[in-house]
Amino acid sequence: MKPVVINDVAGVTTVTLNRPAERKAIDSAMVDALHRTCTELERNPRVAIITGGTDGCFAGGADVGQLRERGRDDALAGINLNLFERIRRLPMPTIAAVDGSALGGGAELSYACDIRIVTPRAIFAQPEPDLGIIAGAGAGYRLVRLVGESVAKQILLGGARIDAVHALRIGLAMKVVEPSELLTTAAQLAQRMDRSSAIALRMTKLTVDAGESAHPQLDLAAQALLFTDDEKHERMTAFLNRKQRN
Repeated sequence: MKPVVINDVAGVTTVTLNRPAERKAIDSAMVDALHRTCTELERNPRVAIITGGTDGCFAGGADVGQLRERGRDDALAGINLNLFERIRRLPMPTIAAVDGSALGGGAELSYACDIRIVTPRAIFAQPEPDLGIIAGAGAGYRLVRLVGESVAKQILLGGARIDAVHALRIGLAMKVVEPSELLTTAAQLAQRMDRSSAIALRMTKLTVDAGESAHPQLDLAAQALLFTDDEKHERMTAFLNRKQRN
């Protein structure tokens, strides 16, 4: 069984984690498959959806059997961290479509995506300290940026489990929809973004991800680039023409 299933439709790539018997635990084969997917998305930028499907489990974390056997050098190699950083840096927006549990590394994978859409049975949690380790694949700094230091510490230190309602309230999730609507809703959002200027989306993502220290100079440089792009002129002309007709 392939560890991930890739489906390309209407300018959108859907990546489905495909280890249902192991609750989508992220093992080395899945890491390798996701790296191959990143290579393709870097070569041919597309909006991407990452999902575990609608069976009540997004991803149950790293494969503990493999994790137990990893040593110091494996930790320093950043096996999952480097993958999630690569997903974070993909040129076009990414959407995590989360149904059910997103635990440990599974939650960190969802944090690496730009937007999260969830179902009512979604749960985000970081149980790593119970296993004698930290959430070392990005949660320690991404959660602070996503939900603030106080909530991040409640999750990382206090073991808080964030359900769908809470995730929506704190901004971790964009929308809560029923499982039957999850993939359709994610696809509609992806297609809506795909209709936007690809270069404008890429520059917007770059400026948001760059961090406060890079602004405002980065904003000026990105906007200057876009102001010289033919598509900017074409889109604004179309907007003005529609306004005149109305």
